[in-house]
Amino acid sequence: MEYKLRVAQTDYSVEVEVNEDLRLNIMLGDKKYVVDYAVISDCCIHMTVENSIRSGNVNAFVADGPDGKTVVINGRSYMVQNLDSLTEVVQKGRRSGLPDKVTPPMPAVVVSIPVTKGDRVKKGQAVMVVSAMKMETTLCAPFDGTVVKINAGVNDKVAPGQILVEIEKDE
Repeated sequence: MEYKLRVAQTDYSVEVEVNEDLRLNIMLGDKKYVVDYAVISDCCIHMTVENSIRSGNVNAFVADGPDGKTVVINGRSYMVQNLDSLTEVVQKGRRSGLPDKVTPPMPAVVVSIPVTKGDRVKKGQAVMVVSAMKMETTLCAPFDGTVVKINAGVNDKVAPGQILVEIEKDE
């Protein structure tokens, strides 16, 4: 199956062939990769990646986001978008699946909380900073509103799906 993906603002044509159970052959441009994988949890995949130059083990943390998937590998975060899906969204004239909750993209630890209960926030404003694998991620307000509850504190361990900051949307 062929995919057109955008990774960190660069477009790629990727061909994926399922070779055996939990084994993939991937062609990325003129490079071929053989990937054995195991799903560890809803957001974690362990992979052994081989190409003609080297092989190695990789853990990837994957989380759905408003514009695609966030993939974290070796502490580096990548935004991965399916260009075919982006085309459909543009053609429909709307964006579906926008998040309405503040939740971490991977298991993490709360580093700071720059807002307090009762604060008015604007869409995109930082409401919490979390750290995972030595990388900080700023979680932002999904819309304009008022902070009604903060469900985690500094140094708390948090997980994807856990609502960290509740915001009442402005009318």
